[in-house]
Amino acid sequence: MAILSVSPEIADLTAATIRRLGHEPVAAVAPRRKKPVPGFPSLDAVGELKETAVVVAPDKESVESILKSLDPDVVVTWAFPWRIPPEALAVPRLGAINYHPSLLPRHRGPNPLAWTIRSGDSDYGLTWHRMEAEFDSGAILAQRSTPVLLEDSHAEVLPRILSLGLRMLRGVFEKVLEEERGEPQSKEGVTEAPPFGVDYATIDWSRPARAVHDQVRAWSFTPGTGSAEGPFGDLNGRRVKVKRTTLTEPGPDGIRVDCGDGPLWVIESEPVA
Repeated sequence: MAILSVSPEIADLTAATIRRLGHEPVAAVAPRRKKPVPGFPSLDAVGELKETAVVVAPDKESVESILKSLDPDVVVTWAFPWRIPPEALAVPRLGAINYHPSLLPRHRGPNPLAWTIRSGDSDYGLTWHRMEAEFDSGAILAQRSTPVLLEDSHAEVLPRILSLGLRMLRGVFEKVLEEERGEPQSKEGVTEAPPFGVDYATIDWSRPARAVHDQVRAWSFTPGTGSAEGPFGDLNGRRVKVKRTTLTEPGPDGIRVDCGDGPLWVIESEPVA
């Protein structure tokens, strides 16, 4: 099996899970990133894993030749930012599978967790699906969900869905090795999860407190998705980037803001130059 991922942590944990389930990861393929994402290490920059070889792809056109040289039975992609060409998807004998953090066909695209919050969904979704040329459209092999909590942010959610995704792999591999195609995605309920733009980047404090809180939380999931910068608001006469809020009074560390229907507290922000 070959792993395609930009994340050292995800690639390492996926490789360990593959071994634990009795299979062999031949290598992890990392995309060459043009610009690093602050706070998120990139596998191409790290260049190595504990027990798994790392191959850096300079561009998406090189993925096919790299996979041909590795000759994997299965390709597993997780947090891989490029659309993989059909010729590369055709290389593995048993196909390519992908982890996507939504309940497909809802929130197809690069920014699903942020749109989960923005859309007011009750649950985060997790889907393992077969890969096709069209983004996030392949047959579903497994799905799980976990509740959206009022105060959670990426720091709490990402480890939770990472653990769930790894636990799902046993059943997913069984289906793949038995050459099960999976369930075709419904044509109903399809939504897109594109990068956030400037239309959602400014905070309007006159909106309900929960809406502002969710806007701030949604932006915490956008690094690496191609989104614009945000969200920004005026706070005590200064323009700031708001990074975390709470609906529960946090004590002296929070700045109270009266929204359209009640208070909200800003607990982390940074000035805009």
